[in-house]
Amino acid sequence: MIATLKALSARHWSLAGLTFCALMMVVALLLEHAAGLEPCPLCIFQRVAVAAAAAVLLLAALHNPRGVGMIVYGGLGLVAVFGGIGVAWRHLWLQSLPADQVPSCGPGLDYMMEILPWRDVLAMVLSGSGECAEIDFLFLGISLPGWTLIGFLVLAIAPMAMLVRGIRAVRGG
Repeated sequence: MIATLKALSARHWSLAGLTFCALMMVVALLLEHAAGLEPCPLCIFQRVAVAAAAAVLLLAALHNPRGVGMIVYGGLGLVAVFGGIGVAWRHLWLQSLPADQVPSCGPGLDYMMEILPWRDVLAMVLSGSGECAEIDFLFLGISLPGWTLIGFLVLAIAPMAMLVRGIRAVRGG
């Protein structure tokens, strides 16, 4: 088993991660369109992080890098994944607040994107709002941002494996 994992190329790891990104997006879209759960701004930012990781992994799959290239793609993939972990963690924190400490609901993300600079939108979304603190769905006692956090942790395996393999290749090991 270990020998098999060591033999996987950057393309294999990238395709595995890309497949997991697609699975995460399919679940998100099914919950939105089939179950009628509207995504809050933090949910949308988590989707952006999944899409960013998918873009990096797609490029890595097409390029199939070795050595330093694996380090670059692995690092970029981890940046996207860690961004998603941070947003999901923030979302979980907002959901854990007592009702009297939850921030009030702000304007919708579409409206903010139209009138505010990107930096201000990012700051407002990450500060959270009442709609982000609502728990609309639980599965096995875990809310959607909790499952998304778990998904990002699993997704981190692919870029981490590429990064480690790239470092070993550069060092000659």
